[in-house]
Amino acid sequence: MSLPRYASRGPARFLLHYVGRRLGSHMTVLLAVFAAVGCAIGAQYGVKNLVDALSDRNVGDTQLWGAVAVLLALVAGDNLLWRLAGWVATFAFVAVGGDLRLDLFDHLSGHGTRYFSDQFPGALAGRISTAANTAWIIENSLTWTTIPPGTAVLSSIALLSTINWQMTVVLLAIVAVLAAIIAKLAASGHDLHARFAGRAAAVSGDITDVVSNMSLVRAFGAAKREQDRLSQKIEGEMSAQRASLRSLERLRLFHAFSVFVVTAGVLVWAVQLWRLRQISTGDVVLTTTLGFTVLHASRDLAMALVELIQHFAKLGEAIEVLGLPHEMQDHPDAQPLINLGGGVTFERVAFDYPSGAPVLRNFDLHVPAGQKVGLVGRSGAGKSTILALLQRHYDPIDGRVLIDEQDISHVTQESLRQSVAVVQQDISLFHRSALENLRYGKPDASDDEVYRAAEAAHCTEFIRALPQGFDTIVGERGLKLSGGQRQRLAIARAFLRDAPIILLDEATSALDTESEQAIQEALMRLVKNRTVIAIAHRLSTLHSFDRIVVLDRGRIIEDGPPQDLLRRNGPYSRMYGRQLASEEKRK
Repeated sequence: MSLPRYASRGPARFLLHYVGRRLGSHMTVLLAVFAAVGCAIGAQYGVKNLVDALSDRNVGDTQLWGAVAVLLALVAGDNLLWRLAGWVATFAFVAVGGDLRLDLFDHLSGHGTRYFSDQFPGALAGRISTAANTAWIIENSLTWTTIPPGTAVLSSIALLSTINWQMTVVLLAIVAVLAAIIAKLAASGHDLHARFAGRAAAVSGDITDVVSNMSLVRAFGAAKREQDRLSQKIEGEMSAQRASLRSLERLRLFHAFSVFVVTAGVLVWAVQLWRLRQISTGDVVLTTTLGFTVLHASRDLAMALVELIQHFAKLGEAIEVLGLPHEMQDHPDAQPLINLGGGVTFERVAFDYPSGAPVLRNFDLHVPAGQKVGLVGRSGAGKSTILALLQRHYDPIDGRVLIDEQDISHVTQESLRQSVAVVQQDISLFHRSALENLRYGKPDASDDEVYRAAEAAHCTEFIRALPQGFDTIVGERGLKLSGGQRQRLAIARAFLRDAPIILLDEATSALDTESEQAIQEALMRLVKNRTVIAIAHRLSTLHSFDRIVVLDRGRIIEDGPPQDLLRRNGPYSRMYGRQLASEEKRK
């Protein structure tokens, strides 16, 4: 399914797509509801027959008990059909929510880096839950509180036509006028409901953002400041909610007054017809009960409709954000990347970030398969950009990025991700066990493979010291571990993946000197026959690499083996010397 195509058509069409996946069960629910409402309205006609039978002293037993049997059958049908609809709905409606969440998550995971940098992660997660919950509420509201009263109103008016067709025509005209007015009033409140939904999502994102950075809030004593900031945001949300609710109450007030006037008119009309002996006593009873049915059902219908408008606004806001088209889409003819060793080439690459700052211009770099290359240079030189382009987090504005002579913009992103293992400076770990986090890079890895990778990355000792060893939950983003432990865990996870290309972005920055030396030994063993591109602040960690590329403002200003660059007394040699002198001072 093309999620953006359905999302762009509005929340109703979006929801209908998921209903259509289980059309049979939804039709069963709908038909059962229609039949149940028919039985309920028919039961009122059964009451009329019984009243007319009881009013006739000469009625026979067959006619009398027949009227009783018909009434009881309609009441029983009413109850049983509702239970049938409810039973089937437990499967159909829940399944829609599950399908919707999975599709939204699948689409969300395909968005590029730029999309996530512009959004609150907490708000995005909240929108997925909101969309699924709102879809469930809409389906339930339609089934139990919108369709039944709407059907009851129409059925009641149709049944009134058996008593007096003039009354029916007048009622139909009045209902049509009222429906048009209510629809116009409801539409006028759409922007208010949408504004409330947007502000509610923003507040949810703000709360998540603060909670996830609570250690920073405490470190700067900013709890009161964040509370004041959140108070302003919540006040804005409450203001939007009040405006939304007031528009609903105005609509309900108009409806309540209108329906009372109409019902009173129908009742007076029916009594007058009885006085003229044009209808029976049972007809008056039926007219009265149907009048009250129209009164209550139309009131319930109006309330349900205005609430539906709110829920559709929430669903629309969620899918509008989540359903945006992917910036980074697979080429229509994309093929899986064929692994030929992991050679990397940048051909005349130009790239600017969304802010407009130029980073690379006519950039050329070739890394043969199996070579280990270190990228060094000042902040902003383009090192991280090179890694981002290689992972296709962004597309260059000009030129090509190739892996094994294959343009990565023409291969499937899934196969590209499988060919690259990354160890970042900011380590991402799930709130899961150490074993699950290690195995994340290779879900089908055996326990022995996981343990060997952990041993090679010097993780085994600290993991076995944890309360439950490899089964210990490491906390959100690995907060139960030290920075060095998190990095070693990430290194083991990357190597377990067995990808031909390994990217190291300050992968040993949080390690002490002793741990770093041990990791460097492990790195040299594990990266054998793989292409490695590393960014390192400590230049000593790149000493055993095949090649150093020195960058400045998106250009290569020096390139060669580290020993050769040290002898040239060029930019790399000067950087190395300054760093060495700084370390000597600290000692």
